[in-house]
Amino acid sequence: MKIRKGDTVVVRIGKNRSVRGKVERVFKKDERILVTGVNIITKHVKASQGMRQAGRIQQEAPIHISNVTLVCDKCNNPTRSNIKFLEDGKKVRVCQKCKEAID
Repeated sequence: MKIRKGDTVVVRIGKNRSVRGKVERVFKKDERILVTGVNIITKHVKASQGMRQAGRIQQEAPIHISNVTLVCDKCNNPTRSNIKFLEDGKKVRVCQKCKEAID
């Protein structure tokens, strides 16, 4: 998986198309990610004896990782990434457009 927590991504498909957001959480098993401000759903919550407030709560839902594209920090464009090994053996992601390291 080439997208990590903290990356900036742009949505390619769906009702939030062309919206940029930051990755909050990655669900590797389900191949889904949670992006801030994208895929907002309304959940109806019943009052419980604990601390929950009853009513309609809006929250972000995860989207599939194939529906987003990574945005390069240097050139600020959506791009694919390659993996490159540095001289010290460290593995970094590289932007295909500007050839700069993303990490």
